[in-house]
Formats: sequence, C-alpha cells, structure tokens
Amino acid sequence: MHILGIETSCDETAAAVVVNGRDVLSSVVATSLPDHRRFGGIIPEIASRRQIEWIQPVVGSALSKAGVTLKDLDAIAVTKSPGLIGSLLVGLSFARALGHACGKPVIEVDHIHAHAYSGFLNFSSPDRPSLPAVALVVSGGHSSIFYIKDPAHFQLLGQTRDDAAGEAFDKVARILELGYPGGPAIDRLAQKAGSSDIRFPQAPLKGTFDFSFSGVKTAVLYYTRDHRALPHFSSAKVAYAFQESVVGVLAEKAFEACRVKKVRHLLIGGGVAANSALRRRLKDMSVRSGIAVHIPPIPLCLDNAAMIAGLAYHLKPKVGR
Repeated sequence: MHILGIETSCDETAAAVVVNGRDVLSSVVATSLPDHRRFGGIIPEIASRRQIEWIQPVVGSALSKAGVTLKDLDAIAVTKSPGLIGSLLVGLSFARALGHACGKPVIEVDHIHAHAYSGFLNFSSPDRPSLPAVALVVSGGHSSIFYIKDPAHFQLLGQTRDDAAGEAFDKVARILELGYPGGPAIDRLAQKAGSSDIRFPQAPLKGTFDFSFSGVKTAVLYYTRDHRALPHFSSAKVAYAFQESVVGVLAEKAFEACRVKKVRHLLIGGGVAANSALRRRLKDMSVRSGIAVHIPPIPLCLDNAAMIAGLAYHLKPKVGR
C-alpha cells in the first residue's frame, strides 16, 4: 500500500511516500528555518507563506524520487494537529484538494503520535520494535509519554506542565546568547565542556509521569546573571549542567513508565531525540535494564512526512473528505 504523507505543522514543508507503513521510498523536507533565525523563534505567518510556495514542488519531488505517480497511490496522509493553525491549513487544504482531484482517500494524522511511530520506519529485523510499548516524544512544543497498545490507540501517561524540553533548550540558549535554534547549539557547547560541577534542579513530580522544565530554565537564568562576570564562569559548563538535568529526568521517567506498564520496548521521537546526550543516556539505560530502546535516525526525529504516511497505514480515512 503506497501512501503519500504531507507534513506542515510548523516551519517545515515535507512530503514522503511510504509502503505498508514501513518502507520509506522518498522523504523530502524544505525548511524555512533560516527565515526565522534572526527573530529568535518561529514566525507563523512566514512559515505558512513559505509552505504555500513550496508544497506543490515538494510533493512533486517526493513522488518523483519514489518513482510513483498519483495513480499509484492508495491514500494521502496529512498532519491534522497539533501545530501552527496557518501551517496546518496549508497542508490540510492541499491534501484534501489533491485527494478529491485524484479520487484518493485522505487520512488525517496526529503529529505527536506520528513522532512516536517513527521508530517503525526502515527498521532492520533485529531492531524491529514491538507493541505494546511506551513512547517518549520530546520536541520544541511537546514533552509526552504514551502507552501504545496498537498504532490506533495511544494512552497519554504524562506531559509537560509548563515548558516543553525543546522550548527550554531554546530559552536557555537565548540566556547564553547562543542563537536559534537552541537545542543543537547547547548540545555542541556541552560536548566542549565534557563535564561540570554545576548542578541544576530537576522537578521530580513524584507519582506522575509529568515533566516541568520552567524551574531549571529559571535556575540557569539566575546562575548566569550572578556568575557571568566572574573569571571562572563557563557557558560550556552551564550548558552541560542544564542538558544533564533535562536528559536525566526525560530518561528516568520514560524507563519508569516501561516498568509500570510492564513493557520491554521504548520508542523515542521528536526533535530533542536528536540530542547526543539523550541518545547516550537512553542507550546506557537500555543495556542496564534490558528494555529495548528504538531511536530513529536523526532525519526521522525531526519533522518529516514519512512518519505521517507510516502511521496513516494503520488508520482509517475520514469519510466524506
């Protein structure tokens, strides 16, 4: 079954063709990130304007690279939510119009659920994930833990109560004057430090699988304000300590959810899953616990349409669309 996926939830314009929810024939992503960098964050109107310009050529490129035509498709999948309203409307409108024009059903997909599913794409047999599983999805706007019984049933176990992990990375990068986006910048700077004697707090929120990252962000702000002018101050060590605080609580809660739900597979998705410290921590804990961790390649951690098309294979199209 060939499904064309379309993803326009934020600043990317993406299209992909996936076979049987697993094999990625093509994945094309155009990003307007350079247009937003000077503003220090995503400007919704700029994002949607670029998506209007790019969606047709991006879809055409995905079809061409996959070696298929519209006639070869069995369905069209598109992100329905969450995301920027204007950006979502670009993708939804294009997908519905295309589906109507070529007589193909349209399947609307939850963006966060699709991130959790991304570990099932292009897997090799020994690394194949298995359900039921727990999924940790961490991105610029979301930090969530799910229990997944099957691809059509996601149970939310916990989520952030304030800042998402990626949002906290961006805000701390702004405090340290590292530019936007903050996640990659902090990751690179922390690697230069290698270690740090600074300790920033975690919010345990005991008895829940929820997260809170506003406190650590504020702690970094106060520490930087009070120490920046001192000779021993090191932005790299601050970045390392902040990253360790965030990575630690993400990993600990994800593995605790696996133990509580009695599952042996942990799926990881979202842009923050590209963070090198988080990937190392999860792999180390996997070895110690015996719980298999499935982390997609970095391009599939970031926003893409392959995950949309992949999950859509297991869902039903909207009637009358």
